[in-house]
Amino acid sequence: MNSTASPYRIITVCTGNICRSPMAEFMLADALRAAGLAEHVLVDSAGTTSYEVGRPIDPRAARVLEAHGLRARTHIARQFEPAWYGERELILALDVDHYGHLREQAPLGAAEKVRMLREFDPAVAHLDHLDQGIEDPWFGDQSDFETTWRLIAASVPGIIAHVRRELATLGLAVDA
Repeated sequence: MNSTASPYRIITVCTGNICRSPMAEFMLADALRAAGLAEHVLVDSAGTTSYEVGRPIDPRAARVLEAHGLRARTHIARQFEPAWYGERELILALDVDHYGHLREQAPLGAAEKVRMLREFDPAVAHLDHLDQGIEDPWFGDQSDFETTWRLIAASVPGIIAHVRRELATLGLAVDA
């Protein structure tokens, strides 16, 4: 972080920023609010490609979020910008190809910010990154989006715990 007054910034990244990464963004933002961390942490999302730039969230992803009380209809897809390596403390890749791309493109000293989202899921944290990805639900049906929800949701508590530890190292005491 640039200073203790700056928020801790997280970005979730998938291919086109219309399915997995916006789902993770809205789910994390909601969990951070519930954990009392919203004033200290900002979450956004992007894609590794420009394929979907300017498009809204996939309606199937929006339906799953809405079924859980989250509204994401205002989401507009965008592509990850290199400057964000310096502006984000945690860059969460949703699949192994995003992870590889982000780490390869990272400037010196920034690759360690790139993590697999599911490495925060205790059920798969011990696995190789190749086994921690979330497949693109875009090619499937509504059940694939529900699976994506479950896989992201299993990682959220670990991400919240990680953020609490990070904030504590910065001298920001936040109750658990």
